[in-house]
Amino acid sequence: MSIPTEPIGSLPRPRALQDALADHAAGRLSAAELKKLQDQAVVDTLARLEQTGSPLLVDGDQAKPDTITYPVQGLTGLARDGVVIPYADGHTRQLPRLTTGPFRYQVRADTYLRAALKHTERPVKQAVVAPSALSLLYPADGIAGYSREAFLSDLANESEAEIRACLDAGAHRVQLDFTEGRLALKLDPSGGVLDDFITLNNKVLGRFSEKERNRLGVHTSPGADYDSTHSLDVDYAELLLRLFQLKVGNFYLQLASEPDPERVLKTAADQLRPGIRVFVGVTDPLDPTVETPEEVRDRVLLAANHIPADQLGTCDDDGFAPYADDTSTSREVAFAKIEARIRGTEIASRDLGM
Repeated sequence: MSIPTEPIGSLPRPRALQDALADHAAGRLSAAELKKLQDQAVVDTLARLEQTGSPLLVDGDQAKPDTITYPVQGLTGLARDGVVIPYADGHTRQLPRLTTGPFRYQVRADTYLRAALKHTERPVKQAVVAPSALSLLYPADGIAGYSREAFLSDLANESEAEIRACLDAGAHRVQLDFTEGRLALKLDPSGGVLDDFITLNNKVLGRFSEKERNRLGVHTSPGADYDSTHSLDVDYAELLLRLFQLKVGNFYLQLASEPDPERVLKTAADQLRPGIRVFVGVTDPLDPTVETPEEVRDRVLLAANHIPADQLGTCDDDGFAPYADDTSTSREVAFAKIEARIRGTEIASRDLGM
């Protein structure tokens, strides 16, 4: 048995799809025509991942507008002036603001999963937004007639329903994207916001059986958008001390871009418990240089010095294009990095006698 390796989720969209998204936004392309191109991009993504030898596939989020707000596309009762997420290079992303209740998902990720499963026989992983991220949609000054407590209850129910729908549809793994975890410590260094995030996520995850949680995972990173991050300057150890409280069987840790990966590994090892697997990032989507299989191997072997091989896995640090309009990384570079991850993990597995 070799060390398992998995993609995180998003991949750059083909140029034709990028152009189509712009045309659709400008009213020059119908929704039906856009969907056709999104479907074609999903088929191409699955085929190219199979060509790399990837044992587990993703649809690359080709039909998602981004990895956070896809559930609320088309939801009425949203304003544009929500929480602003600043990135280190100076650009920002802004979330919508909820103006009325009750809160309901308009799109669930199982719709993307079911579409992907039509085009492959290989196992498919589905990424979903963590409820903690969507909790940021609720305004600080509240909503008349719709309390924060009522909103969080609705949000937990919607998140649970999405995860169950993905499991029922046949997802090999369901991964919660939790990039807001490290950002929470930047917004509130005391850790109070992060603790609230952990509590909310566990409120949802606690509704699943132990067997189901073995198919669930959580991914964390300092963000990745236009080759920049929102919280790389925050001490990773402060997040990891709380992250492993989450009730999942798999953890996906950004690591390749960390300045001191061994410190991160030591902290993770201290939090390790039986029955979980830690996937460490061995490729950096923000670095345009494609890692060699040998560089990946060395990163895996370093991780194996701290994480038992039977609890170790590898992944990319983050998705390659969490927002649909992110063109900072080419599709060719992304797939080359994925292939290097797979080959390097295979070499490390042999070196470890697996």
